[in-house]
This record gives sequence, structure tokens and C-alpha cells, in this order.
Amino acid sequence: MNKLEKTTKTFEEIKHIDEEGNEYWYARELQKVLDYKEWRKFEGVINKAKLACINSNNNACDHFVGAAKMVEIGSCAKREQPDYELSRYACYLIAQNGDSRKESIALAQTYFAVQTRKQEISELEYSKLSEDEKRFYQRKLTKKGNYSLNIAAKNAGVKNFDKFHNSGYKGLYNGETADDIAKRKGLRYREDILDNMGSEELAANLFRITQTESKLKRDNIKNENDANQTHYTIGKNIREVIKKNGGTMPEDLPTPKKSLKELEKEKKKNLIENKKYLN
Repeated sequence: MNKLEKTTKTFEEIKHIDEEGNEYWYARELQKVLDYKEWRKFEGVINKAKLACINSNNNACDHFVGAAKMVEIGSCAKREQPDYELSRYACYLIAQNGDSRKESIALAQTYFAVQTRKQEISELEYSKLSEDEKRFYQRKLTKKGNYSLNIAAKNAGVKNFDKFHNSGYKGLYNGETADDIAKRKGLRYREDILDNMGSEELAANLFRITQTESKLKRDNIKNENDANQTHYTIGKNIREVIKKNGGTMPEDLPTPKKSLKELEKEKKKNLIENKKYLN
């Protein structure tokens, strides 16, 4: 793993996601990664980044959200410790205004510049995709997400992975297990339920997956029962957010007429036929 790959891994590990699915970084955590020992000096960089944000005709309050915390300073006394919830764009501006002599700053500049651009492109491209194309895109993300979640779950002490994953489904689907979902959708034995979801339902499950992985790591969970309960709670919380926003419950979303595997087979068949025609 090269230095940029390590940097990417580090920034992704300290990333947080709120209940609405928005990503953010805490300034105090970013300070450590960027090798600033004193908050006073790092806050100076934040202020420069805020100014750059304003000069770019952006609302700094949308990207630099105050998140002060009360911390103990000894003898049961507490004081307010300033902090910020930073958007990806805010982190990018901080990196651009940091001490470029630091290797950590140079790497951060590369990471946030590339990732910010990738995000802009993906959002633009995603809006132009057809529903089936969106399904393929979301399914690819859920596969990657489940791979990372399984690693985090294993590190948390999970041994019964079927029970662990069903805990998340039960929370999100009002008590339904993976088998219950498959039966409701009328799927064949061992047919993948994620391959038979629309883009909206896949997105809800992706949110469940990423949030659970993040909390397992953040809370340093090392007990299988706690990991299962965490997965259930995250699923239930996402369900409540959907309800609060007036969205459709996952179990009420329509099942696509064709699974992604069927669509994939059709694609391959069409390619073979086109090649024969061209030859």
C-alpha cells in the first residue's frame, strides 16, 4: 500500500455519516491526521478555509458546522472544547490552506481534490442513469459495503453472520428476515434479495450497511450480541428516518420485474448477437 492509499484509508476511517446520509469529518480528528499539534494553529487554517469558502460564493455555515463539546479538565470540572463538523469541500479547503511543507497536507490536498471531483462527477452521471442502471450502480456499492461490513463484524466478534445480517434486515424491514423478504418478493430458493431490489430500496440498505460498519468501528464493539443489536438499531433508525420524511417503507417498494442477474444475462446475449451480426 503506497502513501496515498494509506492516506485515503485514514480519511475514510475518520469519516462520519449523519442520519440524512451526509458525510462529514470532525475538525479535531482531522487535526491529528494533518499533524497539527496545537488547536490554535489548526483553527487559523480553518479560518482561512472559511474565508476561501465565502470568497467562492458558498455559505460557510453549510460546510463548517459548529460542534463544540464539553470535556473534563480535572477535579470534575468541565469546559467547552470548540470543534466543527466539516463537509468534504471544507476539508478540501483546509488542505489547500494548510502548511504545504507537511507531507500529510500534500497527501490530503491530493485526496480531497480527487475525491471531491469524483463525487461531483458521480452525482451528475447518476442523475442521468436509467432505473436499471441505477440498480446496477447501487448493487455494486452494496457488494463493496457488505465486504467491508463483514470485516468490521468479524473484528467485533461476530461468528454467526446470518444472524448478524438478519438483525439489520429486521430493524429496517419491521421484523422481516432475509428469508421473509425473499418469500414476500416471490423469489426462488437462494435467489439474492439485493439483486431483486429497485434503486431506492438498495440505497436504504446501503445506508444501513455503511452506518453499521461506521458504528462498529467508532464504538470499538467487541461482543457478538452488541454487534447484532447495533445492526438492528441502525436498521430501525433508518426506517424511522424514512417514515419521518414521508418516504415509502422498504417492504412497500415494488420489486423489479427482472433481477439484475437476468438483466446481466440479457446484456451478454445481446452482445453475442451483435457480434455475430457484425461478423
